[in-house]
Amino acid sequence: MRPRHLLGAAAAATLGAALWWRKNPSACPYGQRFWVEAPHPIITRDRLRSVLRPQPGERLLEIGVGTGYYSLDLAEWVAPDGTLELFDLQQKFLDHVMRAAEERGLSNLVPTQGDATDLPHQDASVDAIILTAVLGEIPDAAAALREIRRVLRPGGRLIVGELFGDPHFTTRSSLERMGRDAGLQLAETSGNWFGFFARLTPQ
Repeated sequence: MRPRHLLGAAAAATLGAALWWRKNPSACPYGQRFWVEAPHPIITRDRLRSVLRPQPGERLLEIGVGTGYYSLDLAEWVAPDGTLELFDLQQKFLDHVMRAAEERGLSNLVPTQGDATDLPHQDASVDAIILTAVLGEIPDAAAALREIRRVLRPGGRLIVGELFGDPHFTTRSSLERMGRDAGLQLAETSGNWFGFFARLTPQ
């Protein structure tokens, strides 16, 4: 097969895989963690901090932590008295982040394995919840947003990060509609067409 035919076949296979993945929401397996370890242009840690506006002593919940691209910084931003709760379907990701936290000398992270549509939190108990390139992976995203609304404190924040190119990319308009249906109001976005962070607050 000629090189250009090989390239065409590879591109078609990649596109086909992306389309299948988009139509079949699921979490990234730990064995493919290189996808979540790649640099995050536009949805940077600095941009996250500016939208989140974390305060020392707050209780944060990160849903879908991956390998902890944002986790250690989140934990530091609310230290020493605040906590970051790590929530993921896969125990291997939680273990990965906890090892990294130990190496960095952080002790204010709490891991929990579970499903975002059934959060083990009391009503109005969390200051802020962060999901980055995660919402589209949840098969019942509407149910997850309702759970998030339930556990957010009055004045709390939901931060959603999205990056174009992710097979599960959620547009701003879709996010605004889904949030509104769950009782969350879009308050701010930061970024551009290729990626953004959005802050939503309870209505």
